[in-house]
Parts: sequence; structure tokens; C-alpha cells
Amino acid sequence: MPPEQSRIPQTARTPSGLRRANPRALPLGASARRARARPWTASRGRAAAAQAARERAELERGIRLRSLYLTIMGVVLAVAAVNVLLGSVGLIQENKVRPLTEAERARYVAEDVARRWRAWPAGMVFPEELPYTALGRAQQYARRVGIAPEAACAAAVDAPVASVLRKHGCQAVLRATYVDQTSTFAVTVGVAVLPSEQARADAAGELPVDDRVGVRPVAFPGTVTDTFGAAQRQRTGWVGAGPYIVFSTVGYTDGRTRASVPLEEQVNSEMWPVAETVAGRIARALGEPPDVPRCTQGNVC
Repeated sequence: MPPEQSRIPQTARTPSGLRRANPRALPLGASARRARARPWTASRGRAAAAQAARERAELERGIRLRSLYLTIMGVVLAVAAVNVLLGSVGLIQENKVRPLTEAERARYVAEDVARRWRAWPAGMVFPEELPYTALGRAQQYARRVGIAPEAACAAAVDAPVASVLRKHGCQAVLRATYVDQTSTFAVTVGVAVLPSEQARADAAGELPVDDRVGVRPVAFPGTVTDTFGAAQRQRTGWVGAGPYIVFSTVGYTDGRTRASVPLEEQVNSEMWPVAETVAGRIARALGEPPDVPRCTQGNVC
């Protein structure tokens, strides 16, 4: 190991005898590495200017985007305000009291008639009693025996009639059975519901000309009509009203079939006038025009 004194830094003696430190020796604890260079003041200024420029660009970009957003929102709000204004003007004009036009009156009547088969109670479609004129012009009444459930068109009429009704959009058939005042005749009335009056007229023009086919009879067990079936039908027919075709079929309540009754008796009997009258009254009630208001909000314009 080197001598201890070799670790002591070299000193020089001054004329006064004092030691002078070696000028090359570093202070105690000082690093031998070179100290870092400090940035120049001009460099710091350029960096600050660049940062300020970046911040200014970001701010300008944000201002442009905000202006664009506000412009778009302004256009949207303006369009919405115009739509609301136009809608309000239209609503005011629509709700303004005025006389109904002819087209509006016709539409009112058509819509009222078309919804009766659903809107009316069954007892209004098929009243409990209906007047008819018997032989000798005597006023008599047909009595309702029962009302059948609503049926599909194909299930309530004969096949040749069903094909025509199906073609023109038949929706349902309502049926009820009546008897005359003496309970001699049974009459089944069937109301076929078409989509419109035009559809009804088109369908009526294609119905088969055959009084052996039409609506199927409805018998109600435990009543005088319990033997009234397809074989007992003596005659069938129909009448139109609004979007409805009102079918009717009639026969004897005692079970006599069509084949067993002479043609002369069928023609001369009051049977068919009773059936025509009952079906006709039902059809007229369904198709009768309602009272139409004169104005859009009643009768006072």
C-alpha cells in the first residue's frame, strides 16, 4: 500500500512559510464531470414565442369550430321555427270554423255508414221487430228469433257467392233469423261487409243470378226455426246499401223442402214479400245517410 502521505494533496509553501493549495486540485466533493451548459436567453425567448404561437393557433381553431357549430345550430333552429310557424298556421286554418265542402260532406257520410256494422249494437243492425205488409194490406210484424255470431264470408254464404265476395274484399257476414207474425215463414238475413260502396257495386254486378244460392240459413235450436236449413230454402235474394250487400233467404218453419213445394205456391205466397221487406228495412237503416253538420265545428259557421 502506498505511504499515507501520498494521499495528501501537494501544497506549496509561501515565503511566509504557509502552505498554498495546488491550483489544479478540485474542491472537496466537487464532481470531476463538466458542468451542464445553461440555455441562452435568446433560445428561451424563441421557445416561448413558438409555444405562444401554438396556443394562439389552437385558440383560433377553437373559435372557428365554435363559430361553425353556432352557425349550423342557428340554421337548424331557424328551419325548425319556420316549420312550427307553418304548422301552426295550417292548424289554425284547419280548425277555423267554415262550411263543409261537398267532398267533405260525402266523405263524412261514407265514413259514418261504413263503420255502422261495428259501431252499432247488434240490436240496431237487427231490430227485435220489423213491420211488413201482409196480404190484404194488413200491417204485421216480423219477430227476431236470434242473432248468429259474426262469420267469415266463405262460411256464411254458398260457394258461388263466396268466390265473388272474396274477390272484392269481403270482411265479414252478420246474420239473424226472423219469423213472420204467424211463425209460418223463417227468414235469415245476412249482411256482407265490403270495403267500400264501389267494391259493393262491383261485387253485386258479378253475383250469380240464381235464387237457390245466397246466404246460408241460421237455425236456432229450441225455436220454431230449428228445422230451417239449406234444403228448406225456397228462395234467396239480395239488396245493396252503402258498402253492404244484404242477403235474404226464406222458407217454411215446418221443415218443408224446396223440392216438395209446387212452383205456383212459391210464386203466389206472401213468403217472398215478407223476406224482401225484412231485408229491405235492414238495408235501408244501414245505408241511410246521417245528418251532416253544416260546418267544420257544428252547424254554426
